[in-house]
Amino acid sequence: MEKTPRIFEKNVPGSTEKLAGSTVGIAGCGGLGSNAALALARAGIGRLILADRDLVEESNLNRQCYFLSDVGKVKVEALASLIRAINPGIRLDIHRIEISPANTAELFGEADLLIEAFDRAESKRWLIETWCKSFPKRPVVGASGISGIGKSSEIIVRSSGMIHIVGDQKTSMEIGLCSARVGLVANTQANIAIALLTDMEI
Repeated sequence: MEKTPRIFEKNVPGSTEKLAGSTVGIAGCGGLGSNAALALARAGIGRLILADRDLVEESNLNRQCYFLSDVGKVKVEALASLIRAINPGIRLDIHRIEISPANTAELFGEADLLIEAFDRAESKRWLIETWCKSFPKRPVVGASGISGIGKSSEIIVRSSGMIHIVGDQKTSMEIGLCSARVGLVANTQANIAIALLTDMEI
């Protein structure tokens, strides 16, 4: 039997094996998606399916996991490099593509769970609806209301069936974004995904 990599020695007992056999799709690799992806990689997820059409911009760096040296690079490629630097054994499927209702099921069809990491409310809505219609028995973890500073107690999780939404459910991106608050939501999304995949309470 292959020895567990030392990176996972401190994992919760029993979680490493379950996560190693799991696949998570991440729709969008910005503030939510990039941070959630790194958390999942550190936890030992076996496979990530990453999809985003954008390039890294300098204005992304206040909340996304990238570095100045990544500016101008394709986001999914830059994120893949960072993930492999943490966990080289992970399987990564990367797609530089605009995600749409027409291609969601094809892109993420092999995922056990989807993390919604879009910016716009209308895009979040159709993605979750499309996922639930295509895969009604597979969870989706979304986010709504991540802007501002502080008010950590307002970041909550609302669940309905296979849908789990993290955030304060009210703030608009127009009030500005802070790395710590965006990271709090992204890591909560990852935490929920890990709990679901390991049959633990979310």
